[in-house]
Order: sequence, then structure tokens, then C-alpha cells
Amino acid sequence: MLSVLRVHLPSDIPIVGCELTPYVLLRRPDKNLTTEDVPESAPIEGHFLRYKWYRIQSDRKVAVCSVHPSEHATLQCLGCVKAKIPVAKSYHCSPKCFSDAWQHHRVLHDRAASAVNENGNEEEELFGRFNSTGSGSINTSLAPSASSASLANGSAPLYPAAVTQRSGGETWFEVGRSKTYTPTADDIGHVLKFECVVVDAETKLTVGHGSNILTSRVIPAPSPTPRHLISVSGVDMVGHLDSDGRISSAGTFTVLSYNILSDVFATSELYSYCPSWALSWPYRKQNLLREIVGYRADIVCLQEIQSDHFEEFFAPELDKHGYQALYKRKTNEVYTGNIHTIDGCATFFRRDRFSHVKKYEVEFNKAAQSLTDAVVPSAQKKTALNRLVKDNVALIAVLEAKFSYQGADIPGKRQLLCVANTHINVHQELKDVKLWQVHTLLKGLEKIAASADIPMLVCGDFNSVPGSAPHALLAMGKVDPMHPDLAIDPLGILRPASKLTHQLPLVSAYSSFARMGVGIGLEQQRRRLDPSTNEPLFTHCTRDFIGTLDYIFYTADSLTVESLLELLDEDSLRKDTALPSPEWSSDHIALLAEFRCKPRTRR
Repeated sequence: MLSVLRVHLPSDIPIVGCELTPYVLLRRPDKNLTTEDVPESAPIEGHFLRYKWYRIQSDRKVAVCSVHPSEHATLQCLGCVKAKIPVAKSYHCSPKCFSDAWQHHRVLHDRAASAVNENGNEEEELFGRFNSTGSGSINTSLAPSASSASLANGSAPLYPAAVTQRSGGETWFEVGRSKTYTPTADDIGHVLKFECVVVDAETKLTVGHGSNILTSRVIPAPSPTPRHLISVSGVDMVGHLDSDGRISSAGTFTVLSYNILSDVFATSELYSYCPSWALSWPYRKQNLLREIVGYRADIVCLQEIQSDHFEEFFAPELDKHGYQALYKRKTNEVYTGNIHTIDGCATFFRRDRFSHVKKYEVEFNKAAQSLTDAVVPSAQKKTALNRLVKDNVALIAVLEAKFSYQGADIPGKRQLLCVANTHINVHQELKDVKLWQVHTLLKGLEKIAASADIPMLVCGDFNSVPGSAPHALLAMGKVDPMHPDLAIDPLGILRPASKLTHQLPLVSAYSSFARMGVGIGLEQQRRRLDPSTNEPLFTHCTRDFIGTLDYIFYTADSLTVESLLELLDEDSLRKDTALPSPEWSSDHIALLAEFRCKPRTRR
């Protein structure tokens, strides 16, 4: 007979908006073990599985700590209540917790005070609005609350909410009838119970004892601190949004670049300081989606996005928000894991703003093969390929604007834009490989530039700090022959150094913060730049490394930077030790720039 052997939940703490999928191990009548579902529509030898979820609601109101969400709150900040800050952020589990968090907590008070303008109206923020549950107003996927007339959760049909029983000051609400359940705001602070029973298909009676599991108390999803768009075009203002949530300047467009941290790399061994629930993919994918959609960029360049997550989650979810998707998976000559978990680069663009013209895929493995065939002696080819073949790729998209580049186009002429998205090799000892990959990409972009007078963007995780040879090549168009990175060249692929050049007039978008005069937020942002390189102090922050690896470069003869997404402060991240954290779900930060096209001049 069908029997349930074991039930457990992969995540130790349930979070609002993050689907719970229990692991259910079954023994089939033939004694084989399986984890496959046995629904009523497909019983096995006259038996199927029935699932129920309950919320155990105590008569005593429970609040959870905003800093340690698995702990009960024992005090509340009245300053937050007075300032109308989301109530979930006002609770703390102890006086020490409140004292330790004060440096960062008081920022909420400062933001609340500055967010009220002279007319008493709250200022719109680029990164959406968040309610007391921590779930963004842009997130419409959460189930309705139990206080409404009916519930829908998992794949279960609508049915009336029911109080099933009361016992010892507790009320048990039935909240779901499918295997999966997504906690709602009404579940915060309460324990959930999952019940799995075997049912006789004919009599509809349960057979044997059911298997139950209790969760920890449900916690709200932490809400990332809103990031403003700072104008660098000389206009003394913070970026504002139009009715669609996009920047309202006419004739401009925005580009986001973000390494989202592949799930296969998000291990507790690497990121032991991040709570396991915040490191889990069910939580991170929803938090990342909420963040990405909240930026409302016209073009989104993501790196380290697994092929299965692209196909099953990001492509369909961003499609709902009006984005068309392009994807290039890394090659798998080196990778030995599951082919579906290989990561790659994904470029999304708004269908109402751009149309797809052409896609180019750069596989550095193929370029490595061509290079070794051409310049490496036969006896060294195997050694050369072992060093150069690293599976990295780039995705180049040519898009056509559906809006007018203000003052920049000739009537009737197509308004094209070339966007390169790449993830360069990570190994720090392979400085020659990094530089060769960047040089190879730039030479490919030069060919596109020669065939069409087209503005260009080069985005991605270059795994190269400011001042390194790859950064110099990108930003300066050449590499100093005496640059220390050139000393590492066992294959002789970087010689002569005079060949390490390109003709694209590339400039790093975030260096615009250093070139501007005075303005709201500019001084603060300048303090977050390295004055020796005019690049951010960091775009990547873990316990063991902090520095800049990510960039958005643009062709300065055809584009100008209008505004930039504000950089984050290291102190604000260190409250959670480093990235990723419950607030930010990648070890990188997102970069976003707003551009305007210049009048066309032939290069």
C-alpha cells in the first residue's frame, strides 16, 4: 500500500511571498521509493495523497524583531511610529539589539524626514514602495489574505477560509490544500502546519496515520533600502518617475547591469554569515525579481543567471512586466556539473521601448581555439587550451529604439543601439586570460561599429578591479607596456603590448559622479568613489573581498549620462557582515545609468 515515510521542509524559516515546497518521501506498493506526487486524478492502486496547510494563530499578538526576524520582539521604536515608518521595522528583540542597530536604524528616521517635501507630499523613490510586510507594491503574486472571502494558494482551487479548531488559546485556520504554500502577510508571527495523508480513492477516508510538520514562525520579507536615481546632467534634482514608473525625461533610456549570484555558487560554505533562509533560492529569486522590476530599467543585463532559472523563472516573470529576453549560456567544455545549472548572460529589454534587430554570441572558447591554431606551436597547444578555455561568453544585442532620441536622429533613419553583456573569467591568477577575453570582445565590437554608426554600451562583471589591465584597456583604449599585469603572459598572447588597443571611445558611466559640480546627493556619491580611478569603491562585497568588478561603459561620442543609481555605503552593508544578506540577495550590487543620445557624428 502507498505510505508516507518522511516529510521535511528545505528552509528552516518561512518567509512571506516565498513558496514552501515540502519534501515528501513515499513508499509505493511495489516497495520502490519515490518523491513524485500522487494526486487524486492519478491514484496508485486506489490511493492518493491529500495535503492541507494550517495557520496556528495564538490569541496573543506576536511581533517579530526587524533585525533578527526569527526572534520575538520585546520593544518598539516609538520614533518609527511617529514618523509613519513601516511598523515591521520598528520592532526589536532586546535593548542591546536596538542599541547595536541604532546607527543604521536612525537612517530610516532621516529618510522619513527627508522624504516629505515642502508641500508635505512624500517623494517617489526609484525602487518602489514597501509596506509593513516587506513585500513590494509591485509584487502581485502573493495570495490574498485569509480575511478575504476565499483563498487561493499553490495550485488549489478557490475555497472558503475555515476555522478548523480551537485548542488551548490557539485557533487553527486552514489556509491551503495543495502541496505547496506561499505565506501571506496574515501569517507573519504564526507557526504553519503541513499535513500529508494517504486517502482511499473510493471511500475518501484517510488510511493510517498522517504525517505532519510544523514550521518556525513566519517572518516578513526584508525590504531593501530604496536607492535613488541621482542626476548628473547639471539639473539639481533627484530622478523622478512618470505614471509608468520610468524616468520621465523625454528621449532617454535606462540600462541596468547586475550579477545576481548563481544558486550553485550560493553555498553556506562560501557565505556562512548569511542566514540559510536568505541564501535559499526560493527566497533569493523573489527578492531579486522584486529588486530588478523595481528599478524599471528599459534594458536589463544580468550575469550569472542559470539556464534553468532563466527559462523557468526570470524569462516568464519579466515577460509579465513587458520585457523580451535574450540569453547566452556559458559553454560547457570545462563545467562538469548539471548542464541545466550552467549560468550565462541574459539581456532583457522593454518591448514598448525597443525591438530586437540582431544578436551576436561571443564564445571565448572558440576564439581560444582559433588563437592557438594561429600562433601557438603544436607542442604547446594542449597547455595553451587548458589555460584559455574557461567557458566564458558575451551576449551582444543590436536594438532599435521605438522612441525618438531627442535631437539625435535624422528623420527616417533607424535609431539603433548596441548592448554588450559579458562575464569575464574570475580566476585572479589568470590575468592574461582576463585581458585577452576583454580584448577579444572589444575587437568584435569594433567590427560592428565599423559596419554601422551605432551607440554602444558594454556592461557586465569583468572580474577586474579599476587600474587593472582589462580596465585600462576598456577605459583608456590601450594598456601601458609597463603595466604589471602584462608580466603574466606564459603563452605570449599579449605581445607586443602595442596591439592591445581599440578605437571605441568608451567611458565608465559611474565616473560621471566625479566630473559633476554640486547637486543633491552628488557629494555623498563622490565619497563613494575611489578618487584615483573615479570608479565606485565597490560593486562586490563579501567577508573576504570588497572592490569594484562591475561596470557600464558607453561610447562618449554618441551617448551622455543623465543620471545614475546611487551607490551603497559599506557601513550599511556591514550590519549584515557582507553580501549576500537578507536585504540584498547577491554578492554584487546593481548598477543603473540613464543615457541620452547625442546628435550623430560619423566616427
